[in-house]
Amino acid sequence: MRGILLLAGVAPLLFAIPAMAQQADHSNMPGMQMPAPKKPAAKPKPRPQAKPVRRAQPKPAPSPPAVTPAAPAPTADPHAGHGMPVTRGRDMPDMQTPAAPGAPDPHAGHDMSAMPGMPGGDAATQHGTVGTALPAGNAPAPPPPSDHYADRVFPPDEMARARSALTREHGGTSTYQVMLNLAEYQVRDGRDGYRWDGEAWFGGDINRLTLKSEGEGSLGNGVDGAEVQALYSRALDAYWNLQAGVRHDFQPKPSRTYATIGIEGLAPYWFEVEGALFLSDKGDVLARAEGYYDQRITQRLILQPRVELNFAAQDVPENRIGSGLSNAELGLRLRYEIRREFAPYVGISHEWKVGDTARYARADGERTRATSFVFGIRTWF
Repeated sequence: MRGILLLAGVAPLLFAIPAMAQQADHSNMPGMQMPAPKKPAAKPKPRPQAKPVRRAQPKPAPSPPAVTPAAPAPTADPHAGHGMPVTRGRDMPDMQTPAAPGAPDPHAGHDMSAMPGMPGGDAATQHGTVGTALPAGNAPAPPPPSDHYADRVFPPDEMARARSALTREHGGTSTYQVMLNLAEYQVRDGRDGYRWDGEAWFGGDINRLTLKSEGEGSLGNGVDGAEVQALYSRALDAYWNLQAGVRHDFQPKPSRTYATIGIEGLAPYWFEVEGALFLSDKGDVLARAEGYYDQRITQRLILQPRVELNFAAQDVPENRIGSGLSNAELGLRLRYEIRREFAPYVGISHEWKVGDTARYARADGERTRATSFVFGIRTWF
């Protein structure tokens, strides 16, 4: 009975020994490599939730960080310098792309976080750290671009001619004007007469050649007085011109030639004003002041009051001129502008001689005062 129980206990051991031999590790045997057993796949970790970005309060813009240039690559890489920076995504904050061993990082020194669309870029723009929102400084302005840049592309001689033509056509050109402010017939008590007053000029905005002429006469007696002035006109500013030249009187006889210096321009409230001094070849000194104002009643109807005063520093008996205020004229003319360049007018004019000039007139049998009804044409082109 004991022998049967012993055999029953040993029999399982006899069957277990061959099975254990089959499960032995043979990886250390020469020439034998057994694949390692596969590990079960790890379960993916849950993605961390992106934390909300808290917008910081606006702060003074810091100075831009120094940019460190990337080291040159030892080999020619067609994609060097064109790679995008390593972006630390919000979805995978712990993942980074490792650089190849021994190769320079193409993104070193290029912080693209301030660009729109990059993490932090929109916030940086809103915080006023880029563009024209940078703080004001004392750095000098950059120099303007060099002039005549087109000379680098086109022949300089042709560009110089083009610039010269552009200057002439936009302010540097020469122009002219001829104006007859008075060209009228005078109806007087006793003897009718006529009168003219006008000027012409040629030149630019600064320098001009100016010609002036005025005179008067009586029907049946010819021209009583006539003069012509040739003047150089120089602009003092936008409203006033300084003039110098010569004046020659054809009538009355004997004729005289004068050196002339004067000024003309537009006074405040749109008064046209002119004044001049004359020094004759005989040493006589004369002066003249005149002015007028265009009072626009309608777009075509204009009322023009006008005054002219003549002075002499001494008696000039040859020309029947006395010292002081020699004569004056006050007129009022109403014109209708059919066109701006052509306007007929009617009006009244009163002239009188004073002082020694009146005494010369009475000695010659002439009247010292005269009132005239006038009509004429004001024109310019």
